[in-house]
Amino acid sequence: MPAAAITFSNIPHPAPTPADAREASLVDPGFGNVFSDHMVMIDYTEGKGWHDATVGPRQPIPMDPATSVLHYAQEIFEGMKAYRQADGGIALFRPEANARRFNASADRMAMPQIPEELFIEAVKHQVEADKDWFPAVEGGSLYLRPFMFASEAFLGVRPAKQYKFIVIASPVGNYFKSGAPAVSIWISDYSRAAPGGTGAAKTGGNYAASLVPTGEAFAKGHDQVLFLDAVERKWVEELGGMNLFFSFEDGSIITPPLKGTILPGITRDSLIQLAREDGLNIREEMYSIDQWRDDAGSGKLVECFACGTAAVVTPVGHVEGPDGGFDIGSGGPGQLTAKLREKLVGIQRGTVADTHGWVTKLD
Repeated sequence: MPAAAITFSNIPHPAPTPADAREASLVDPGFGNVFSDHMVMIDYTEGKGWHDATVGPRQPIPMDPATSVLHYAQEIFEGMKAYRQADGGIALFRPEANARRFNASADRMAMPQIPEELFIEAVKHQVEADKDWFPAVEGGSLYLRPFMFASEAFLGVRPAKQYKFIVIASPVGNYFKSGAPAVSIWISDYSRAAPGGTGAAKTGGNYAASLVPTGEAFAKGHDQVLFLDAVERKWVEELGGMNLFFSFEDGSIITPPLKGTILPGITRDSLIQLAREDGLNIREEMYSIDQWRDDAGSGKLVECFACGTAAVVTPVGHVEGPDGGFDIGSGGPGQLTAKLREKLVGIQRGTVADTHGWVTKLD
């Protein structure tokens, strides 16, 4: 069915969270621990297309033991946020980019695309249903998780013929719990993605493969894990869930290029545009772990920061591996990191002019 012909049915919630309980959960929501009352769901059937769009109570999803996703892992998702604006309104940040990336992931995982306008409409319905769930904590937002999985019950290695697209929401505070001025990262011996694989898709299998090395990083006292390339084991790619940038004393900036093994971050793309808008020399080129260590030691590298929807822009202060560790600059946040973060967050929250048309206001 064409996206324009799909209407959303509203299913009343029989027992929404009482206001006092909701407010209590929003005092310190953490990240990904608290969930709002509603969810949006749309079904897909081969030959019929997208159908039966609903906005209803967030609840368990009945699944047959033979449901395809449980056996063949056809699953993709997005991470995005709704922001409370300075004027009290609500806005999304570059939802069209999330919709495009979602469909690129769908293509790689042999799943049906969802029309971009339907994706965005579903997200808007989710925010409208749970707009009372915005946390008042500093940096708080409503984290949105659109996802799709193969829902057909069958055993056989082929793309499924039935899928469910769902949006849920989680009020969140800061991503990192350590409270340190900059994060510390561990260099993993594991690989995240190989050329020709699914590294550029936002699919659960990539994250499942990162859990062992991420656990190792946590056990050693670090905040995140760093993955090198799978072929030469020398080129910096990305962290467990964030892209990386390197800032040098000559004013230039490097970020690893998108070659199919790195997730094309929307925050990454936004920062590249903002940096170039400010006249900064930013290059997408390969950067080795040995260069990183040497440049940090010589002082040539003055700042390093990671970025992503969840953590926004986060300084990297220390890097550790089996061969030892090193600090970047003073080991804390730098001026460029702070400047880019302030500008990006300002656009998202309506305190800085949006000259790119990135902000979609919802009310």
